[in-house]
Amino acid sequence: MCSLPVPREPLRRVAVTGGTHGNEMSGVYLARHWLHAPAELQRASFSAVPVLANPAATSGCRRYVDHDLNRTFTSSFLNSRPTPDDPYEVTRARELNQLLGPKASGRAFDFVLDLHNTTANMGTCLIAKSSHEVFAMHLCRHLQLQYPELSCQVFLYQRSGEESYNLDSVAKNGLGLELGPQPQGVLRADIFSRMRTLVATVLDFIELFNQGTAFPAFEMEAYRPVGVVDFPRTEAGNLAGTVHPQLQDRDFQPLQPGAPIFQMFSGEDLLYEGESTVYPVFINEAAYYEKGVAFVQTEKFTFTVPAMPALTPAPSPAS
Repeated sequence: MCSLPVPREPLRRVAVTGGTHGNEMSGVYLARHWLHAPAELQRASFSAVPVLANPAATSGCRRYVDHDLNRTFTSSFLNSRPTPDDPYEVTRARELNQLLGPKASGRAFDFVLDLHNTTANMGTCLIAKSSHEVFAMHLCRHLQLQYPELSCQVFLYQRSGEESYNLDSVAKNGLGLELGPQPQGVLRADIFSRMRTLVATVLDFIELFNQGTAFPAFEMEAYRPVGVVDFPRTEAGNLAGTVHPQLQDRDFQPLQPGAPIFQMFSGEDLLYEGESTVYPVFINEAAYYEKGVAFVQTEKFTFTVPAMPALTPAPSPAS
């Protein structure tokens, strides 16, 4: 496995971003709180910077204004010549790239933690680009060990050959927290508190790394996308059915060939016609209706994460 280089210096420049989607309220209100009371993000070796990523969408309690911000951090958007007609989120992505990046440069932030909610029953989901992200995989493992009751499933979104497109990809290392189910525009105390606790543990892990803790190699189980499934639709493009009750809320659970996936308005069931077992995620996610996605098909796989050795202390200056 070809892995990204493990950081060999302490992570000093860290950011926590909320409101990348303006109606995902846990991250929105945590970011707003920390902007006024940032002491909670302070650690001995660094201080994390809170960022409200999409203020225009947040003020309107909308996912986005013109374009999904979390799909906008690609070279085609970031490096194109600005024009007065650019969508708001393209302009904002360039601003965030200058603040937290530039992407793929030595000046980029060492780590960005991006906070999200989903309407799907994803529980506590940890989202990274790929299994090659050694630091992020060790962080995921740390969260799993700290909170075994939360499961903390790992979803690796980047397909082979695909350019990373989400906000935390502008940093040298990053991770997304995806907590649900929570309705859009709603703040639930239990999920808000869980996200706040997870953020603190992420920052504590970075502190452990900075202070010289070594982390051994391990085997990890994760999920990666293999396809998407749209709702059944009429010739006019309207829904002809909805997610079947036997599939609803079963994110990360095995879906066998022949199992029902949709209940048609006509009363019949549509069955899964795949040839192998998959693990659906983002089942009936509200934000994905416009994307033509009823659920994302994933496969579960196991891989080895190499050890992350302790940082070598910097030599003391000569007296």
